[in-house]
Amino acid sequence: MDNASFRAQERSSLGSARRRLRSRLYVIAVQCLLCLSALAQPTSSSGDATIPEAKLLQPADFAQMLRSPGREKPLILQVGSHVLYAEAHIPGSEYAGPAGEEAGLKALEARVQGLPRTRFLVIYCGCCPWRNCPNIRAAYRQLVAMGFTQVKVLYLEDNFGSDWVAKGYPVEKGR
Repeated sequence: MDNASFRAQERSSLGSARRRLRSRLYVIAVQCLLCLSALAQPTSSSGDATIPEAKLLQPADFAQMLRSPGREKPLILQVGSHVLYAEAHIPGSEYAGPAGEEAGLKALEARVQGLPRTRFLVIYCGCCPWRNCPNIRAAYRQLVAMGFTQVKVLYLEDNFGSDWVAKGYPVEKGR
């Protein structure tokens, strides 16, 4: 084979290899776009499939609900850290224990055990950003598993301090 034929064959092989590489890169790019697209589709405004959006209460709406006379007042349970509860909590709320721990779930269960399953309950934590909270989902699942049908969850996107206290909604300290 002469030098010119060899170079022509080499160019042809390189061209073929480049086409295969481009084709593979295209497939990888499409797969990446599909993955990113799936990740960008939240299941609810909270981005959390375990608690339905209809069960979430926004802080402003809940504060208004608490101020409204004549409305059924819910049993409000804080399911996070006792230290945070002692620093500041929603007036009338009760500390139910950190639901991210077995002892906290048992305390929550004990507190609501004798209640009618139609009792209006609101749970909240606010220890950390919603997406990282170890308590709120566990508490919600426990209450639903126990048969409670009127459970709402206060959606605190960042934490109790910035999403409730800093906005001037009512708080109590101590206990």
